[in-house]
Amino acid sequence: LNNLRNFLLTKIYDTMLVILGVVVVIFLLFNVLPADPARMMLDKREDSEQLNEIKKKYALDQPVFIQFLYYINDLSFISVLENNNKDNYTYAKQKKYKYFKIFDIGSKSIVVKKPYLRESYFKKGERVSSIILSTFPNTVVLATSSMFLASFLGIILGILCAIFINTFFDRLIIFFTAIGISLPSFFSAMLFAWIFGFLLHDYTNLSVTGSLFEIDDYSGEKKLSLINLILPALTLSLRPLSIITQLTRNSLIDVLSMDYIRTATSKGLSKFKVLFKHALVNALNPVITSISGWFASLLAGSVFVEYIFGWNGIGKELVNSLNNLDVPVVMGIVLLVSLIFVFVNIVVDYLYSIIDPRIKT
Repeated sequence: LNNLRNFLLTKIYDTMLVILGVVVVIFLLFNVLPADPARMMLDKREDSEQLNEIKKKYALDQPVFIQFLYYINDLSFISVLENNNKDNYTYAKQKKYKYFKIFDIGSKSIVVKKPYLRESYFKKGERVSSIILSTFPNTVVLATSSMFLASFLGIILGILCAIFINTFFDRLIIFFTAIGISLPSFFSAMLFAWIFGFLLHDYTNLSVTGSLFEIDDYSGEKKLSLINLILPALTLSLRPLSIITQLTRNSLIDVLSMDYIRTATSKGLSKFKVLFKHALVNALNPVITSISGWFASLLAGSVFVEYIFGWNGIGKELVNSLNNLDVPVVMGIVLLVSLIFVFVNIVVDYLYSIIDPRIKT
């Protein structure tokens, strides 16, 4: 229990440092762009009075360092707010989120609140958190489906290749997995869309574009459309499937050549028991690392695949936000991506200690 507590405290500290580093880099990066957020909120209309009001309201007239402190104050669970309403920026933020006051220090209050990711410049009045919540579940469905398919088939094919090493089956699988690894995701997405969604549409009934939920043309109702999941899920699973297959094969071949496996075989244990009870468990560490890395990447948003197939996930939202220079949305998505990678790595580190007792948390 103490080891687990120390492990979690260490990871939480590391997570805070990672997120702080990401916030600093992304914030500084977008502050050197030539775009003017205040002018974007006015739809590029020339109105100097309103322009100045917006800049003052959102502290865009302040130095970059002050803007950064305001942004950290918005993101933090514990924030500092003004007691009076004279400061337009603070007053605007007080109206944007609910908070619980802890205590007062002079004219300021220390409060507890949810992290505030601000509002979209392009979708006026819509919160970044709402935009992410509306698109992230679609990405979760797509990433989970893709990784389940890649992991299940990849481990099975890797085991079969290790059993039937140097046979025609083994060489054939290695050949196709090499192709799968070398194909960029945007190319395989266009290839799959063209072949199965366009050329063979009459046979597959698959569409080139479509998301998890579609609006019915007649009733206007939102309907679940799982058929749209097939092509993007197959496309996304192609590269991780190939890598997991080769990793499982190579790792299992190495483990099967070790002394303790030969000892277990000499004791009369069945090949099935030796393979699945002794060899496979010890061969899974690199496979788990690969699965976790790919799963985090897919959850972070497979930008090209979602955009090509019109899948309404955070990858597609990120592309649209970058095209529109919607800075708050981009920063919110990047922060979410960072948290996903950190969280997945924490889970994987803990799983290592369960699978292999030699690894301590």
